[in-house]
Amino acid sequence: MTVHFSDLGLSQPVLQALDMKGYDTPTPIQEQAIPPVLEGRDLLGIAQTGTGKTAAFMLPSIDRLRESDNHIPFKSCRMLVLAPTRELAGQIADNAKEYGALAGLKVQSIVGGTSVNKDRNKLHRGTDILVATPGRLLDLVDQKAFNLGGVEILVLDEADQMLDLGFIHALRRINQLVPEERQTLFFSATMPKAIKDLVSNYCNNPVQVSVTPAATTAERIDQYLLMVQQEEKQSLIELILSGRYKVPGELERVLVFTRTKHGADRVVKKLAQAGIQSNAIHGNKSQPQRQRALDEFKRAKVPVLVATDVAARGIDIPGVSHVINYELPNVPEQYVHRIGRTARAGKDGVAIAFCAEDERAYLKDIQRNTDAEFERLPLPDNFRAVVEGVGPTKPAPRTPQKRVKAKPRGAPRGGAPRTGAAEGEGGNRKPKQKHPARKGKPAFAGQGKPGGGNRNRRNNRGGQRRSGSA
Repeated sequence: MTVHFSDLGLSQPVLQALDMKGYDTPTPIQEQAIPPVLEGRDLLGIAQTGTGKTAAFMLPSIDRLRESDNHIPFKSCRMLVLAPTRELAGQIADNAKEYGALAGLKVQSIVGGTSVNKDRNKLHRGTDILVATPGRLLDLVDQKAFNLGGVEILVLDEADQMLDLGFIHALRRINQLVPEERQTLFFSATMPKAIKDLVSNYCNNPVQVSVTPAATTAERIDQYLLMVQQEEKQSLIELILSGRYKVPGELERVLVFTRTKHGADRVVKKLAQAGIQSNAIHGNKSQPQRQRALDEFKRAKVPVLVATDVAARGIDIPGVSHVINYELPNVPEQYVHRIGRTARAGKDGVAIAFCAEDERAYLKDIQRNTDAEFERLPLPDNFRAVVEGVGPTKPAPRTPQKRVKAKPRGAPRGGAPRTGAAEGEGGNRKPKQKHPARKGKPAFAGQGKPGGGNRNRRNNRGGQRRSGSA
């Protein structure tokens, strides 16, 4: 028998909002989580990404906030949702606004990388629902600009990811700041010992909902493996993205994962040199840069996005056709979160893993812990020749040409370059200092040794000339 949202006890305003979004049938975790949350029970949800967790806690919470009808607390909130990444926080806030569009609830979001003063101003009068990253939330608490005394419902989403990012101390402190009389909803894709300890501190006799075993891969994702040398990966991804090497599935939006921030930037730079447009998203990017990259990816204006694991759980874009693991993760569970960015909203997806010789141990861990089954793909025809022909010849001729052109520009006017100019910059610096001094101009501040002795002598000589000519 098919279950509909109208069978779960949700209010009419929430059902109308779901109807406006075209949602009628709940996912398994929504079907199991919504009734106990409506009853006010604490909940522990174990589910991988892409299973509909946001609606599972947001829909019944909106109804509970409407029923209690409490006033918005000054410099506080009634419902607090903690998320590990800026992108995930933004998406939860957007969903909350859509689900609560007819409920009359005020929704705000605060994340790092944005103006603290703007966050202070928009939270001054409080809000019904606040979605936040732990760091920025505690910044405002420390500044006395916000407090957690009004929290009625507390939600921790992707709790295991928050621990991976080092938020354990922040979460312990937040637990001390929120009221003891509250409802707590705790969601995680995995259940390590640290999460179990955290649950015991946060939740009171929670109802446990588990729709899939922890760390299993989605059934609708076809997974492929390419064994390739580390130095050959860039050539391989260029062949795939340019269409010269056909991989299964139609390339629409491609999400590429690297292990490091510098690695992501390097891939984007090399792709640009090959005429393939892409953006990078990682922790070193500012929030406007990250949001712009996501927006361009969503609109398929730039259909290739290179990301680190910090974004693995924050990207909810139904149109991601392929996930390419340019570098395998060293934590097996992270592989699940990476490929979970595709095959969303009931669609199928393709995951391709590049594995170098020094990553075989990572591959074995992934297969052992996630039951992932890979289909081995052959390398492109004449791939070694392509690598040897494209790789090392690009930047070689540019460096000496730039240096040769740059040297003569520093030579003194009206004379040949100094003999030392071709070996370093020292031969060109002295004429630059003397030249403006002959015209009676002061030398540039900061040149020469500290103390300004040469500059004072020049100024004195200039003064003597002026007095003599008068």
